Amino acid sequence: MITIILLIIIYMTFISLGLPDAVLGVSWPEMRLDFGLELDTIGYISIIITIGTVISSLLSGYFINKLGTGKVTLFSVLLTALALLGIYFIPSFYWLILFALPLGLGAGSIDTALNNYVALNYKAHHMNWLHSFWGVGATLGPIIMSVTLLSSGWRDGFLTIAIIQSSFFFVILVTLPLWKKAEQKNKKDVIETIKIKPVNIIKTKGVLVSISIFIVYCALEFSIGLWGSSYLVISRDFASANAAKIIAFYYGGITIGRFISGFLSFKLSNRRMIYIGIFIVFIGGILINVNLPTNLTFIPFSIIGLGLSPIFPAMIHETPVSFGKDKSQYIIGYQMAGAYIGGTLFPPIFGVIARHTTINIFPFYLFGLGIILLLLVNTLYIKIKPQT
Repeated sequence: MITIILLIIIYMTFISLGLPDAVLGVSWPEMRLDFGLELDTIGYISIIITIGTVISSLLSGYFINKLGTGKVTLFSVLLTALALLGIYFIPSFYWLILFALPLGLGAGSIDTALNNYVALNYKAHHMNWLHSFWGVGATLGPIIMSVTLLSSGWRDGFLTIAIIQSSFFFVILVTLPLWKKAEQKNKKDVIETIKIKPVNIIKTKGVLVSISIFIVYCALEFSIGLWGSSYLVISRDFASANAAKIIAFYYGGITIGRFISGFLSFKLSNRRMIYIGIFIVFIGGILINVNLPTNLTFIPFSIIGLGLSPIFPAMIHETPVSFGKDKSQYIIGYQMAGAYIGGTLFPPIFGVIARHTTINIFPFYLFGLGIILLLLVNTLYIKIKPQT
């Protein structure tokens, strides 16, 4: 019973993790006018949020050991709620910079703590569904903000999401004793983990390759989200609204694909799901280069989304199997840090390359990342045998 209750809470918390992810971008056109800022200033805020996320991801293994998953999740949700509430009150841009850091710190800790907990305590289908709930939150956030932008402004959007986050905080607070009981089952693994020096974990065979996989995967996923619409508008003469709809199909492919992957994981191993996902990504990548009719262009982007959908959750769920339960919370923290670094650095790098060449290279850039991803996965799973 405790296991089921905690699983429901974890799903809810992952919705809360996704809620703030896109609201800054959606609200930025109004925010920047209020503060008299340039359009590209949001890039600095994004970097600060990422720095906070990477720091908390790297340190999360230590704090999970000291405090437990429940308390780390509780504190992280509180930190995120306070940051969002602070943005509601900000009188100037400089205060936005101040609250961007705790927003990132909270996100990284939740991500690592809950991914590690589910990887240790639940089957693969729950990991896939967990990341689907992130997609639900990432979809609801912009919807909430768009409604408040039409009625009362961006501040109320941040206030609404802060209130929702606060409600998750109180749910976790009330159920904290359940987390303590559940974590007693993993007491042996915690004791073994305490004996390990985090600095030595990075030297474990295959860990650097694993981190590299997350860097390349998120570079691929985020690059499509950031540049897919621009590619369609500039290279294929799409209207901006139509291009935006096609990218929505891409994210829909990821979210729906993770629900489907949850059921497929009853029959297929994590490693097989990863390989199948990469194969489907290549199919979608090939179709992007086919001159499909305008009303069918959503198909290759949806296929790429479906292909990407099982890779991230399957990699996370496989971490305790590949490296051992005693090291997983540290390694998943490093993987999360790699994911945020890849998602933050690679899309802007492509933008610089495209500006000096042409955005028409976008499909070849994606194909190159796909090949690198396949080579890294192959390298990892040829050398690393499952831990027993």
